[in-house]
Amino acid sequence: MQKIVYFVRHGQSEGNVSPIFQPLESPLTGLGREQAAIAAKRLGKISFQALISSPLPRTKETAEIVSRATGVAAEYSDLFVERKKPTGVIGKSLDNPEASKVWREWEESLFISGKKVEDGENFDEIAARAEAALLFLRQRPEKTIVVVTHGFFLRTLIAKVILADSFSQANHRNIQTRATMDNTGISAIKYSRTFDDEHWRLWIYNDRTHLG
Repeated sequence: MQKIVYFVRHGQSEGNVSPIFQPLESPLTGLGREQAAIAAKRLGKISFQALISSPLPRTKETAEIVSRATGVAAEYSDLFVERKKPTGVIGKSLDNPEASKVWREWEESLFISGKKVEDGENFDEIAARAEAALLFLRQRPEKTIVVVTHGFFLRTLIAKVILADSFSQANHRNIQTRATMDNTGISAIKYSRTFDDEHWRLWIYNDRTHLG
């Protein structure tokens, strides 16, 4: 058995280019919509049976563009949302001292087991969600799936795939700080199962050739 999952990071959002901690409702920019249209044209060359997206506006808008270009209806899952920020920093200026302090503490919690900052997601929670997302994808009946998601969470998924049992707080930090992920970059994993072996494998990472 073999399954392929293509991941697409959303197009450029207003929150990506604004000097604020990105709000949940941040939509695509004009450039982001152009990027999504180019990615959708490329995905149109792939035969896939399911299109799954984070329900946040920037991913939903990207998925809708892909759906119109390919004829595959989009469905939405909270499993693929971006890392969940502390509510208190959302929409605040990057120069806000109090918000910046909370942000730095929260970012540390993404790499330290047991550390929790306000209502922000932490290492244990995002690692568990990534594991649940991979299980969800493995149990889907479709052989080829496209998922529209977010940069940090996608790197966490890929870290889970390539590190497997060696996934740790330190290794997760290294992946997040040393790997880039472009808007509408395409990555892919394959799940293979034989009589004595089964696991995900990284196949493609951050392919952006469609953007020139």
